[in-house]
Amino acid sequence: MAMDMIKVEDQNKDQEVPLLSSDHTIIKLRDTAERNFVQKAINQTFKSTAHLANLLPTGTVLAFHLLAPIFTNQGHCDPISRSMASALVALCGLSCFLLCFTDSIRDGSGNVIYGVATLGGLWIIDGSVCVLPELREAYRLKFIDFLHAFMSVLVFAAVALFDQNVVDCFYPAPSEQAKEVLTSLPVGIGVMCSMFFIAFPSKRNGIGFPLSAN
Repeated sequence: MAMDMIKVEDQNKDQEVPLLSSDHTIIKLRDTAERNFVQKAINQTFKSTAHLANLLPTGTVLAFHLLAPIFTNQGHCDPISRSMASALVALCGLSCFLLCFTDSIRDGSGNVIYGVATLGGLWIIDGSVCVLPELREAYRLKFIDFLHAFMSVLVFAAVALFDQNVVDCFYPAPSEQAKEVLTSLPVGIGVMCSMFFIAFPSKRNGIGFPLSAN
């Protein structure tokens, strides 16, 4: 009888092992799926940020990404850090807005000359350079420039919301609804602004923007 009981216990143990191993397998699969989901979300965030950054002045975006972790104390903000982060976001947004009104031309030697678009034409920053009046008038300020400037500010706002340090600074403990808004809002802004720039591309090559071959 003792031998039979041992056999039964051994058989029960043998039967329990596959059940435990299957549970471990399910847990591992769940962990792998969660990691893959997080990795995909992170990769999508970086891709979205890189795509949106192409629509903004390079120097402004670079300065923001370099200074944001410092000014926000890596997301752990006190009142002073929050004020500095607010000033950084405001100044970078203003820079994106103003630089949309800049443009550039090339002189006879191929040198790049920067200027500011006005109602009367292109105002050359370097006053020592002489440009024909007809050429200046071709770069005068237009209504579409204000739309591009406004959309650039929205694009920068989306880039700022993709930065986790900025989000943690201004929303350290968001509710579930706030998390949904903070997640979906920059994506919606990015899609809307990308469609606008595809339909109405900017023809200006201002300060911080890529230069054309011509």
